[in-house]
Amino acid sequence: MEDGIRYSRGGWRGFADRHREGLVDVALAAAVLVCSLPPALLGIGAPASWVSAPRWFAVLTAVVASLSMLVRRRMAWPPLVAAVICLAATGEFLPLTVAAYSMTAHATVRRWERVAGAAAVAYLAISVLARAPLHLLWADAIRAVALVYLPAMIGTWVRGYRTMQAELWLREERAASDERRRLAGELHDTVTHAVTVMVLHAGVIRDTEDRTEVRSLARIIEDKGVRALSELRELLTVVRRGDIPAAAKGVDSIPQLVDECVATGLRVDLRLDTGTLSREAGHACYRIVQEGLNNVRKHAPGSEVRVVCETAGDVTRVSVINGETGDGPSPAGMILEYAGPGYGLEGLKERVALMGGLLAWAPTEEGGFVLTARIPRTRELGYLPPVRRGTVGSAAGLR
Repeated sequence: MEDGIRYSRGGWRGFADRHREGLVDVALAAAVLVCSLPPALLGIGAPASWVSAPRWFAVLTAVVASLSMLVRRRMAWPPLVAAVICLAATGEFLPLTVAAYSMTAHATVRRWERVAGAAAVAYLAISVLARAPLHLLWADAIRAVALVYLPAMIGTWVRGYRTMQAELWLREERAASDERRRLAGELHDTVTHAVTVMVLHAGVIRDTEDRTEVRSLARIIEDKGVRALSELRELLTVVRRGDIPAAAKGVDSIPQLVDECVATGLRVDLRLDTGTLSREAGHACYRIVQEGLNNVRKHAPGSEVRVVCETAGDVTRVSVINGETGDGPSPAGMILEYAGPGYGLEGLKERVALMGGLLAWAPTEEGGFVLTARIPRTRELGYLPPVRRGTVGSAAGLR
C-alpha cells in the first residue's frame, strides 16, 4: 500500500512538472476571477454614471477577462482588450496588470512601449470618465504607471533573463557536445590502433606452429594491451582539463608506429622531416599517420604504403598513400567484417580544423587511397576555418 501511495505521489509530481505552465495559468485565471467577479456581482467599484451596462455585462467581462489569462503566453491582444473592458465595467485593475506583464514576458509585441503607454492612458481615461476628482488626477497617473507600464517593463526584464539563460544553456550543451566528440576521437584513436595490432598478431598466432614465434607475438599483444590501458587511464584522468595527455605521442613515435605495421606484413616507406612542432601539432601528425595505417591494414592488406611527414615554412604536410591491395592472404582480412563507419576520419577532420589546418581523403587514379593534411606548426587549438571533404584533385594538391 505504501509503495502504491509513493507511486501515486510521484505520478502527480510528474504531471505537475509536465504541465507546470498550464497549471499556473489556470491558477492565475481563477485568482483574477475571484478578484473581479465580486465587484461585478455586487456593482461596487465600477464607474458610476458614464456607463449604463447591466450587471450581467459586468459579470461577462469579468469571466472573459479571467479566461483570457489561459492564452496570455501565446496571444497578447485578447487579454489586453478583455482587461480594459473589464476595468471599465467593474473597476478591477488586476486583469490589466497581468495582461501588461504577459504582453512582454511571454508574447511578442512590437513597440511594447507604445502599447503599454496606450493601456496606461486607457486606465487614466477610465478614472477621469468615472468622475474622479480632478485634483487627484496626478494620483491616478501614478497608479496607471505603477499598475500598467511598470509590469510591462518588468516583463521585458524577465524575458531578457530567460533568453540569456537559454543562450547560456545552449553554449554549455555545445561545449559538452564538443568535449564528447573530442573524447570519442581520442578513445577511437587509442583503442582502434591497439586492438587492430592485437587482432593482426592474434591471426598470425592462429596460423603459425612455431612456439618461439607464438611467444614473441603473444608478448607483443600483451605489451600493446598494457600500453593501450595506460593511455586510456591517462586520457580519462585529464579529459576534464580540456588538454591532451602529457604523454600523448608525437612525430617521434611515428617510426615506432611504422615498425609495428611492418611487423604485421605491410610494406611502408617513411619520409620524416618535421623539425620542432608544438605538442598539439605533433600529436595530430601522429594520429593522422596512425589512422591512415589502420585503414590500410583494414581495407588494403598487402599494399605498398608511402608515409610522408615534412615541414615547409610554417606548415607541416602529412600524407599516407597506399596502392592497390596486394595479392595473397593477410591477417588484416579477418577484421574487415568488424570495420564500422569512418568515425576516425571525421574526428581527425575536426581535430585538424580546430588547429587551423585542412584534412582531405580520396581514392587515387591508380586504385589506391590517399589521406593528406596540412597543419600549422605552432597554432593552438581554437581556430575553426571551413573544411570541405577532399576530392582526388584537392587531395593530390595537398601532398
